Amino acid sequence: MGRPTIYDVAREAGVAASTVSRAYARPGRVHADTAQRIFAAAQRLGYRSVVGPQRPGGVPQHAIALVIADVTNPFYGDIIKGAYEAAREAGYQLILSHTNESPTVEREAIEHELAQVDGVVIASSRMSDSGLRMVAKQKAVVLLNRSLPEASCVLNDAERGIRQAAQHLATLGHHRIIYVAGPEASWSDGVRWRALRQVAADLRLEARRIGPYEPTVLAGRSAALRVAELGPTAVQAYNDQLAIGVMKGLRQLGIGIPEQVSVVGFDNIMVDELVEPALTTIASPLYRMGFTGVRNCIAVAQGARPSGRPLVLPVRLVVRQSTTRRSPRVRCAQENDMRCDSRFDATLGSSTSIMKSPS
Repeated sequence: MGRPTIYDVAREAGVAASTVSRAYARPGRVHADTAQRIFAAAQRLGYRSVVGPQRPGGVPQHAIALVIADVTNPFYGDIIKGAYEAAREAGYQLILSHTNESPTVEREAIEHELAQVDGVVIASSRMSDSGLRMVAKQKAVVLLNRSLPEASCVLNDAERGIRQAAQHLATLGHHRIIYVAGPEASWSDGVRWRALRQVAADLRLEARRIGPYEPTVLAGRSAALRVAELGPTAVQAYNDQLAIGVMKGLRQLGIGIPEQVSVVGFDNIMVDELVEPALTTIASPLYRMGFTGVRNCIAVAQGARPSGRPLVLPVRLVVRQSTTRRSPRVRCAQENDMRCDSRFDATLGSSTSIMKSPS
């Protein structure tokens, strides 16, 4: 008997040959149950659609796909390093895909790689939960900075980090904090904003959200004008790039950092110590996240069962020069000038929301 063909698989699975072809070429476009039936039939028959990457001598080499939102964002640098090291140690190839912050591009990239890899690690996914569930039914999937019950997930302890940052600002005398939000499709952004609202209520602070913004320095500079209009003395940004952009924008407006406004970022990327002033931030274990994500993905691909609970990695507050004690002059202006209060409380449209603690 010759090698099984696509038609043999179609007959075994009870589907059309075109459906089998689509299941291998664009898995995300085939219903998950149908795809599973096709792949099971192919395994029984010994059919292989795509010969994966080869080591010297023709021995098949296993591969893991790493999908990231923006290859130019320094946040992903250490994640990629950790992922590469975990793959190398296990004898796997790492295939990197960049999605340009687009859920459509992300889905297409995963569809393109799915038939050629043993599993997929997705960092900061912008896809819908339903789309991720469909992928998780077909291959081993690990999500970084995203929680989904159907997948193995690796998170940073954002709630604890935001609480540490807010407590730091409160200790310095700040009670009005602007949160500069990240992308609308970011799961992490929602977690960080909810955490800030909660700690603001606990500490009797005022917190306001502006955005969403792209997680870039340029977007942060654009957000600085809105921050200046509201007149807070402290800013918590979604990530370090936004924080750095806000600092640059405020300084261009003649607002001193940190003399008039203290700024806190999130991630602790390499450039935080190079900007002026050096950025206070919440440090995420990015290398460990990438390493753990790939290691766990390989384990699931080899038959391990996910625990069903996210793995939460610790964070820490790194205090640098972008935060300082609220100056008496700014305190006096805010406490005695009603125009300052009305400026902070002004409605800025549906993209901005406010939470005040009870008086």
